[in-house]
Amino acid sequence: MAYRGIFHVVLILAFAATAFSTLSPCYYDKVCPEALPTIKRIVEAAVEKEGRMGASLLRLHFHDCFVQGCDASILLDDTSTIDSEKNAIPNNNSVRGFEVIDLIKKELDKVCKRPVVSCADILAVAARDSVVALGGPTWKVPLGRRDSTTANRTLANNDIPSPFLNLTGLISSFRRQGLNETDLVALSGGHTIGFARCSAFRNRIYNATNIDPDFAKERQRTCPSTGGDSNLAPFDPTPLTFDGKYFSSLLQKRGLLISDQALFNGGSTDGLVKTYSLNFKAFSADFANSMIKMGNINVLTGNKGQIRSNCRRLNN
Repeated sequence: MAYRGIFHVVLILAFAATAFSTLSPCYYDKVCPEALPTIKRIVEAAVEKEGRMGASLLRLHFHDCFVQGCDASILLDDTSTIDSEKNAIPNNNSVRGFEVIDLIKKELDKVCKRPVVSCADILAVAARDSVVALGGPTWKVPLGRRDSTTANRTLANNDIPSPFLNLTGLISSFRRQGLNETDLVALSGGHTIGFARCSAFRNRIYNATNIDPDFAKERQRTCPSTGGDSNLAPFDPTPLTFDGKYFSSLLQKRGLLISDQALFNGGSTDGLVKTYSLNFKAFSADFANSMIKMGNINVLTGNKGQIRSNCRRLNN
């Protein structure tokens, strides 16, 4: 009987540990009910001040999750022990929005009375709120992530999808993260908002054959063959509105990046691009589901990691 009692206790503890390690949209409801409204308020103000910030915050979450999971490793600055992912090729002089994350963290620690909300959760919620602020779908963000105590610039260089990838490379890159072709096309649809730097699309507008000639000439006006690397161009005609025009542009061979047009170039994803171009509701639903799926990549929960007091550095 004693053995059976101990066995039952072990089972209960194991169940409790599993439950504690599971993400939940209600994670902060009791410990800090003002957490999500605070994030929403600051994100909306930031996007209202600069519409481009919505895409920047969405991209931060994406680039974070593709490198050792959704753990806010992308936010860590360089130190003697941290090789910051901010200096990786896909991120250097490109990812932005860190000041908005800093402000959110500062305000959350005030309203919650202490560091309760992880930087990883801030990134996930800010991405959702940015999409909503620009007219896109909403979804319930599973919460309870903890922050990493490491960063990995090498992984960032290798695992963040390059704008120069073809479809085979894109599928492989997403598959390594446990994401399928639907996730690939839906999440790429995040390019319905935002801009890209000239250095990311120069090769396409000067050398590609699967590009609308008028579109290529239009982009060449602001992206010279040499120089102007930081000059910006929109991914689609409505870069400050979350809609389906990104996919319509692909049908017209007006994808800005090589990796954009690769989604509609005679391959296995052509059909889904056509569907999304005609059915914004279908795209929105798949995008929301894929964002939740991506947000679950290799998350730290329970006693793993930490809740950083400052998103840019580790706790003392």
